[in-house]
Formats: sequence, structure tokens, C-alpha cells
Amino acid sequence: MAIRRVPEINASSMADIAFLLLIFFLVTTQMKTEVGIQRVLPPIPDPKAKIPEVKERNLLKIDITRNDKVLVNGSATGTEGLRDRIRFFVANNSNDSALPEKKFQDIYPLGKVAVSRGIVFLKSHPEASYETYIRVQNEITAAFQLLRDQLSKEKFGVPLASLSDPQKKEAIRQAIPAMVSESEPEPMK
Repeated sequence: MAIRRVPEINASSMADIAFLLLIFFLVTTQMKTEVGIQRVLPPIPDPKAKIPEVKERNLLKIDITRNDKVLVNGSATGTEGLRDRIRFFVANNSNDSALPEKKFQDIYPLGKVAVSRGIVFLKSHPEASYETYIRVQNEITAAFQLLRDQLSKEKFGVPLASLSDPQKKEAIRQAIPAMVSESEPEPMK
């Protein structure tokens, strides 16, 4: 009786090929590492410093509830219209006495500019979803960015990102400061 041999596949180089493919994909794959919210945090306040009083008219209160509802000054809204409400509030083009005050400042090279004293105050419930929080933060950032772009186009003919002069960029940022305040979440009971 003859023994029949089963043909074998030479797999000794398969491990080498798999290793090379792994290295190829690791080298060619791009990983996005910049995630999160870009914010320049203010310096740590002096504990002895007096907390400034803020007039009610200068505050736009945004609350995120435990079930992800967004409230602006107590009335329910979605994140869709939030950007426009913030822009309308901060700009106060009609000088409405119910909207934030403006203080005239001389900012080089813009000249005399009415700077809004409007503050966006954000409060989020500890059980609110991170997704809703990020959407609200994005809308706040976009509102200030649109206001800055609008002023930059008005004064220099191009949006803020297209300005090459750092002095002009800083002037636009001073004219439209992104004044955002967040409260610490209250502990759950």
C-alpha cells in the first residue's frame, strides 16, 4: 500500500508578508490627533480679586438640561437657531436696551469701535450628553467667528482667516471678544 502525500503550501513567507502589510498600513494611515474644543483659557484669577458685577442685560444664558434640551434665557430652542441668536445678542445692531451694552474703544487699526459687553453663559447638567455639549460649544464658537469675519470683511475686505497681518487679526479679536463663561456642573443628588 502506497502512502499518499498531501501537497503542502509553503507558508514560511506569509508571516513576512503580513508583517510588511502591517507596517505599510501603519505608515500610510493618517491619524487625526487634533480633537476637542479650541479655547484659550484665561489666567487663574487672584483669589482676593473682587468678582465683577454683570448686568442682567449683558448675559445670554444657555442651559443644557439632563435630557439634552437647550434653553436660551429659559425658553426652549434647538442648536439649529443658536448661532443666530448669539450673533444677534452680541452684535446688538439696533442698540436695544434689552441687549448688551456697548463700550466705544479706540483699537488700532480699526479706529473707534463699539465693543459689546455681551457674555454667553453656558450651564450644562452633569447628565447631559457630551454630544449636545459639543454641538452647543461649536455653535458658540461659530457665532463669534461669523461676527469676526463680518467685521474683518467690512474693515479689510477679507475674512479673518485670510488676514496676513497679525496686528489686524488681534484688532478684530479685541473688537469682538469671545466672552464665554461656564459654570461648574452642580453635583448630582
